[in-house]
Amino acid sequence: MPSQTIQADTAAEAYLTVLADRGVDYLFGNAGTDFASIIEALSKASLGEAKAPVPVTVPHENVAVSMAHGYYLVTGRPQVVMLHVSVGTANGVCAIMNAARANVPVLFTAGRTPLTEEGVAGGRSIYIHWAQEMYDQAGMVRELVKWDYELRNTGQIETVVDRALNLAMSEPRGPIYLTLPREVLADRPGAFTYDSPSRRVAASPPAPAPDAVDQAASWLSEASHPLIIASSYGRDPADVARLSAFAEKHSIPVICYRPRYICLPGDHPMHLGYEPAQAVQQADVIVTLEADAPWIPSLHKVNPDAKVVQIGADPLFSRYPIRGFRCDLAITSDAGLAVAALDSAMGGAKRNGAADARRKQAAEAQEKGAAARAAQVERSRTGGPMELAWLGHCLGEVRAAGDIVVNESQVTMPFLKVNEPGGYFGNSPAAGLGWGTGASLGCKLGARDRRVFALIGDGAYMFGNPTPAHFVSASMDLPVLTVVVNNRMWGAVRKATLGLHPDGAASRVNTSPLTMIEPSPQYEKVVEANGGYGECVQNAEDLPKAIERALKAVEVEGRQALLNVMTSYDDAQALADARR
Repeated sequence: MPSQTIQADTAAEAYLTVLADRGVDYLFGNAGTDFASIIEALSKASLGEAKAPVPVTVPHENVAVSMAHGYYLVTGRPQVVMLHVSVGTANGVCAIMNAARANVPVLFTAGRTPLTEEGVAGGRSIYIHWAQEMYDQAGMVRELVKWDYELRNTGQIETVVDRALNLAMSEPRGPIYLTLPREVLADRPGAFTYDSPSRRVAASPPAPAPDAVDQAASWLSEASHPLIIASSYGRDPADVARLSAFAEKHSIPVICYRPRYICLPGDHPMHLGYEPAQAVQQADVIVTLEADAPWIPSLHKVNPDAKVVQIGADPLFSRYPIRGFRCDLAITSDAGLAVAALDSAMGGAKRNGAADARRKQAAEAQEKGAAARAAQVERSRTGGPMELAWLGHCLGEVRAAGDIVVNESQVTMPFLKVNEPGGYFGNSPAAGLGWGTGASLGCKLGARDRRVFALIGDGAYMFGNPTPAHFVSASMDLPVLTVVVNNRMWGAVRKATLGLHPDGAASRVNTSPLTMIEPSPQYEKVVEANGGYGECVQNAEDLPKAIERALKAVEVEGRQALLNVMTSYDDAQALADARR
C-alpha cells in the first residue's frame, strides 16, 4: 500500500503532517507555552517545507471550538482545535458540551504541562509549568467526549490521529479529546513514515433491523393519526428529501420541534408546525427522528394509547443521565436510512378518508399559521422596541437561496423563510450560550461564497466573546452579518421564572434580579473597533434600510457588519410560551 516518508524535525511536524493528509483543513488555535514545537512546525509549513492544516489564531477558546463546529456543519469534515493545557481546556468546555449534545465531531486537543523538571527537551522551563499541571486534565471533559487519550510517543502518532478522527466520525458522532505533552511534541524522530491514504476508516452508519422496521411500518399503516416529530434530523441535507417524499406519499404530518437543521421544508404540505402540544394529544402512533426531548412531559399530554417509536443513531440517548420518554419501539439507525426503510416497508400510498383528513389538517394549520404571522407583521411595522416577528420578517425578505442562517436567538423559523436543506443551523440542545458567533464564522470559512446571517440574543452575544470573534472575522476575511436581538435581558431566565411562579413577586416587578442586562452596551461599537460596520436600530420602520446598509458593507465592501436591534419583551407571551 502507498506510504509517505518525511524527515520530521519534531514529533509536532509529524503530527501536523498526518492531520493534513487526513483532510483536516484548519487548526483553530489559542496558543500557550505548550505550543512551542507546534508553532515551529507550522512555521516550517509556511515556508513550504512541510505540510500542516492552516493555522487560525482565535483569541478565545469558546470561539475556536464553535468555529470548528460551524465549519463541520457546512462541510461535513471535522477540524482540529488546540488549546493551552488545563486552563485553555477549561475555557473550551462549554463549547465542547454543545458539540457533544449536537453530535458534532471536533478534534479537541490541548497541550499537556511538561512532566519533567529538567534534563529533557520540552521539559519545564517557565514558572507556570508547576501550577498548571493537574492530576487528571482530561477529567474536565471525559463525560462529554467519545474518547480521550494522551499522546505517549512519536510512534503512536498515525494510530492516534486515525483513531481520533474515526471515532469522532462514527455514529453517534461527537468530539474527542487528545492531550499532547510538550516533551513528546519536541521529540526529534527524523525519518517518519505513514500510510497515505489511511488504512483505518470510520464505522459505517447503523442500519435499521428489518423486524423493527416491519413493526413500525405496520403501526404507521394502521394508524388514523400518525405523527413524526423531528429535531436533529436533517444534518445530512440529502435526508430532507427522503422525509419530504415519505411524509407526502403516506400523508404523515411532521412537527419540527426545536430544530437544529431544516428537518422538513416549512412549505411542505405535511409540515404541521413547530409545537407538539395539540398533535401529541391526538396521535395514535408517534415516530421521533433524532429527537432528544420530543415533547415536555409536564406541559404536553401525549395520548396514553399512542405507540411511540424512537429512531436515531442512539435512540435512547444513552449519554443523558436521565431520560424517561415513552418508547414502545427503539430503532438504532441512521435516521435517513430508517425513513427510507420505512417507506419501502409501507409500500404504495394509501389514499383514504384518514389520509385525506390529515392532509386537510396540515393545510389548515399552515393557513392559520400564515395568517397569524401576517397579522403579527402588520401590527409591528412601526414603533420600537420592535417585535421579533418584524425582525424575522425583514430578514426573511432579504434572505436569498443559498444564504445560511445561524440562529442563537428567539426569532422563530417561519418568519425567516428558510426552506433549503443546509440553510439553517440552530444552537445545540445543550444551549451553552455563545455558540452562534463562532459557529457563524466557521460556516463562512467553510462556505466563503455564501452569505451568512448570525442571529444572536444580546445575552448570548456577550457569552460569545465578541471582541475575539470580530477579530477573527477581520483577520480571516470572513464578512458575516450579525444581528444582535437585544431585549436587554436573558429572556429565557425570565420565562422560566414566570413559568414556575406565574403569580409570584417576579411577575410584579419590572426588573427581575439577575435577568436584566441594563444599561445595554453599544454592541455596534465592538464590531467598529475591528473595522466592521455597526448600527443600532431602535424603531421597526428603520430596520429594512439598516439591513440594506449592513448588507452593502458585507457584499460590496467585504467587511463584517452588526446590527444592534432593540426588541420588545412581552411577559404575557413569555408566560404562554412557558406553559406550552
